[in-house]
Amino acid sequence: MHNSSVIHACTVDVEDYYQVSAFDHVFPRDRWDDVPERVTASTERVLALLDDAGVRGTFFILGRVADRCPNLIRRIAAAGHEMGCHSHDHRLVHALSKAEFREDLRRAKGRIEDLAGSAVAAYRAPSFSIVSQSLWALEVLADEGFEFDSSVYPIFHDRYGIADAPHAPYRIESPSAGLTEFPPTTMGFLGRRVPAAGGGYFRLYPYWLTAHAIRRVEANGLPANLYVHPWEFDPDQPEVAGIAFGRRFRHRVGLRKTAIKFARLLRDFRFGTLTEALATVPPLPTYEVVGDRLVPIARPRIAPSALVEAGAS
Repeated sequence: MHNSSVIHACTVDVEDYYQVSAFDHVFPRDRWDDVPERVTASTERVLALLDDAGVRGTFFILGRVADRCPNLIRRIAAAGHEMGCHSHDHRLVHALSKAEFREDLRRAKGRIEDLAGSAVAAYRAPSFSIVSQSLWALEVLADEGFEFDSSVYPIFHDRYGIADAPHAPYRIESPSAGLTEFPPTTMGFLGRRVPAAGGGYFRLYPYWLTAHAIRRVEANGLPANLYVHPWEFDPDQPEVAGIAFGRRFRHRVGLRKTAIKFARLLRDFRFGTLTEALATVPPLPTYEVVGDRLVPIARPRIAPSALVEAGAS
């Protein structure tokens, strides 16, 4: 039985198939504009499914997509979806300096806001590349006016993730401002946490397993965080040569079933924007970044005598 008070986050990372990190060596960024774009048509498929279900989601827009397809960004905003930022050039955060990261953020955020006519307060790093050695990026995000992040994946993975990071939403305090982290949903398996609701995992898993993971999160009164990409709704996209088997499998597995599974999830659960989902959660635990670690901030304990004195004043 579903907890009807919980709204799960439906998030979309708006990038084209050739812009994924696994294809960097095949499609260098200075050639991106020479590749026929498919992101408009595939994003329209996602928008149609959301419209049919009466769901608004959060769209993390790649700046290069905004530059090339401005009408698509206006279309997403006009449909009432929440606008987020997915960087400008889809470069991994841990490969950038602080100055380069800040410049990339400002360029993408400004372009998206100009096209959408609304503020952008949410961010998701390319390939979830805010990892232990790039936790400094969270302070930069807060300093640049972002209020929400969804980049810290609490798993062990060969390319991203912080295995011991919290797996439910939490606050991060920094000298500049606070930031709410909403990690992608995971589930426990053989003593480890594994991805449960997004990307290749969503396409690979049978539907019942994804639904089971979301129900488990919901049973604890918390929202799940589902993420998809428009190219996952484009099974006829060109096959890319020169890609290792493992990466090719991750990219293409289950492409023909994405839309069917996605539409079923939208029917079976309550979904909304990232902001709407977070509005349904209880007070969040607070952390701070200390070097390459997320450290919980203990709440100060108030002595009973202090409470009596405060009530009498």
